Amino acid sequence: MKVPLALMDEILVHAREEFPNECCGMVASKDGLAVKVFPAVNAAASPLRYEIDPMEQLKIEEEIWDAGWDLGVIYHSHTRSDPVPSETDRNLAFHPDSIYMIIGIAGFDREVPLEEQKPADVRGWFIRKGVSELAEMEVV
Repeated sequence: MKVPLALMDEILVHAREEFPNECCGMVASKDGLAVKVFPAVNAAASPLRYEIDPMEQLKIEEEIWDAGWDLGVIYHSHTRSDPVPSETDRNLAFHPDSIYMIIGIAGFDREVPLEEQKPADVRGWFIRKGVSELAEMEVV
């Protein structure tokens, strides 16, 4: 999956805005290129898990399909741990052909200028039948 820098920046801003809670959203793609970010509300409002409201998820997915795009990425942040799928992430992964992008922002501090902070650690995963495997992602 190739992700344009502007779209990756959108996702990173979303993660920082939602901190200390996890952020979540979806990314449409076409032919392996990310084309649009759909930030979602974390209905769980939690620093430990995320949940996209089913009606919001349906609306996003319908817009993606109506445009002829694919659901390329489902993303969320980990605010206290590495960007590795948790057991909950693996158990609730129902899109085996989509990449599950996890944005690691543990240690983020709103009081410290962004350029002085450790960069976010972003990793993509395919999760199939509870098993996670690193997915190739490239920021272009």
